[in-house]
Amino acid sequence: MLEILYSSKFLRQYKKLPPNIKDLVELRQDIFFQDPFDSRLRTHKLQGSFEGCYAYSINYSYRIIFKFLDGQIILLLTVGKHDIYN
Repeated sequence: MLEILYSSKFLRQYKKLPPNIKDLVELRQDIFFQDPFDSRLRTHKLQGSFEGCYAYSINYSYRIIFKFLDGQIILLLTVGKHDIYN
């Protein structure tokens, strides 16, 4: 069973999301908890300053960046539009 941790940055960003995007985040997290690499999430490895991290899609515009702390522990780092990569 996966254990999901949330960074304080993720929690701050999540609170500012529009209600309809929060609903989508919840739906996607249900999929994510079952399988972080489910094809519906379009999970992919990141490079550059996010080396060692992954991202998955909430919708066309919004993403969540996360990393594995251990095989079963995942830390959600940020949530937002593509500018979260900056």
